[in-house]
Amino acid sequence: MKVAGKVIVVTGAGNGMGRAIALNLLNKGAKVIGLDINLEGLKQTQQLASDNGANMKLMQLDITNREAVEQAAEDCVKLFGAVDGIINNAGIIQDFVPVSKMEYRTIERVMNINFYGTLYMVKSFLPHLMTRPQAHIVNVSSMGAFAPVPGQTFYGASKAAVRALTEGLMTELMDTNIEVSEVFPGAVATDIQVHSGVKGAKSVSNYKEKDLKHANVTVPSAAAETIVSGMEAGKWKIIIGKDCKQMDLLSRIAPRFAMKKLAEAMKHLHSM
Repeated sequence: MKVAGKVIVVTGAGNGMGRAIALNLLNKGAKVIGLDINLEGLKQTQQLASDNGANMKLMQLDITNREAVEQAAEDCVKLFGAVDGIINNAGIIQDFVPVSKMEYRTIERVMNINFYGTLYMVKSFLPHLMTRPQAHIVNVSSMGAFAPVPGQTFYGASKAAVRALTEGLMTELMDTNIEVSEVFPGAVATDIQVHSGVKGAKSVSNYKEKDLKHANVTVPSAAAETIVSGMEAGKWKIIIGKDCKQMDLLSRIAPRFAMKKLAEAMKHLHSM
């Protein structure tokens, strides 16, 4: 589905990859409804859109609140008269803590935002999307969905659930007007650790570009371009970053080795 002239809803549009996705869509002629729990972040995204800012509407939303998401779906349709696609990008990671030491309230927070937030968005917007001539659902999973990271077990579990949900949707909607894509980002240079409340997290602004390149980290604008161009091409599986491409292959042919290599890479990145 070409995005020019279409109305696309983006969750987590107040920062990081969600912000980059929103700006990319606007540059390609789409109208964007940005959703985020952080209204100030959304306003900054709209300011960065410059002349395209008029084509972006903002809506503060906690995607873990099912009733609020259901109402937001109705409100989003009213803003531009229709919604043609949703990109479920919002998500958090956890502190680097093993299963044995993780508190249930933290586990529930990760699952509620990453999985249930995505589920609520899909369920709430699906009836309207089915009425459109063309529509698209994009769900952002993670490299952690197929290559578990020590200390990020519940994050990986939540993203594996998103993957299963998305692939189930693909089969159910295969003969309809709705295309479905799943996104597997590797390491992307965002402040997800900071916004997730990870202890000792450093802003990406503290990283030097050469360090990011050395660690195979993708910048948000490049990730956004891969997602939007993949969406327009009708790709069902969108992989971001050399690290993720390598892990995708390794996890299928040598899963134990893939887990070991990813653990080593994440340990290095976490120590930067």
